[in-house]
Amino acid sequence: MPEGLKVPSSISPEDRQRLQQSGIELSMINRCGSYMQANQDILHATCSAEGIEVLSIADALKRYDWLEEYSWKVIPKDRDEFTKAVAAQENPRGYVIIGHKGTKNILPVQACLYLGREQIQYVHNIIIAEEGAELHIVSGCASGKHVGKGGAHYGISEFYVKKNAKISFTMIHTWGEEIEVYPRSASIVEENGTFLSNYICMQPVKKVQMYPTANLNGRNSVARFSTVIIASPTSYLDIGSRAILGAKGASAELITRAITRGGTIISRGEIRGNTDGTRGHLECKGLILKNGIIHAIPEIEGSVVGTELSHEAAVGKIAQDEIEYLMARGLSEEEATATIIRGFLDVKITGLPEVLQKQIDATIDKAESGF
Repeated sequence: MPEGLKVPSSISPEDRQRLQQSGIELSMINRCGSYMQANQDILHATCSAEGIEVLSIADALKRYDWLEEYSWKVIPKDRDEFTKAVAAQENPRGYVIIGHKGTKNILPVQACLYLGREQIQYVHNIIIAEEGAELHIVSGCASGKHVGKGGAHYGISEFYVKKNAKISFTMIHTWGEEIEVYPRSASIVEENGTFLSNYICMQPVKKVQMYPTANLNGRNSVARFSTVIIASPTSYLDIGSRAILGAKGASAELITRAITRGGTIISRGEIRGNTDGTRGHLECKGLILKNGIIHAIPEIEGSVVGTELSHEAAVGKIAQDEIEYLMARGLSEEEATATIIRGFLDVKITGLPEVLQKQIDATIDKAESGF
């Protein structure tokens, strides 16, 4: 069993709890490896599982010349102002996780990105699952409770899923009400590869803008995006996902559950069927608890005969008859409402290890209890 993480005393007990709410196990229970970055300081990068490496990106680029072939290849440096800012850093920060050929381990690696003072945190990550490998990653991102205006996170993540490989990536955000967050991520999935991306943001944050893309380049490749988001009154969440079906047998599923408690949610989704024998489904369901905005923008584009694409979107309120039905069976109005919300947010992700599904369920339960 790996030793617990050594966390600097500058991170208060209150902020350590926020890290735990983001899926970070400081005790390293049910974790095989860990990367931890506080502000721009790399505190920890190690893994006890045979065949899996966790390195800082600076160390990894020094150790492996071939890694240059994966750096800034699926995401160009000049894509936007945020990628340019990260690429301009003289001393790169971020992690590299490599699952070497044939490696399989159900215990996840955790990546902790903590912002403890008012600054911009720059991160560039590369994740590679070599042929037949299986990687599970929990990325917990949080800011200190008292970090005020001026805090931001620019995070670039490049994923490479080789033949018959699998990556599941679960990102849990616990940022503060004044923090702006700009993740940029993309993946390349080869033959019979699987990429699972799970995103949870249920705590107040000023702004999040992200639109990850999965390039399904291999035959029978699969991508699934599952998103659970709640917008507080001061939050602006512009969040989506995109899948490009570029090989025969490729399939994608994009599922979003969105709740506004007064904030704004822009829920984007796009599937492009560029090849015969491909399938994709996009689904967004939104719930308005207090007056706010949920704007669903589903897009499907088929350019060949033989691609099958579908989408559905719905936005509404909790039905009064559902509340009354549960109240007739002994629940109070608050209990009935909470039960309906919990059911609405329930997302079961095919192919996810039980330890990660429990982590997602626990995160949703903690946030739901705050209603």
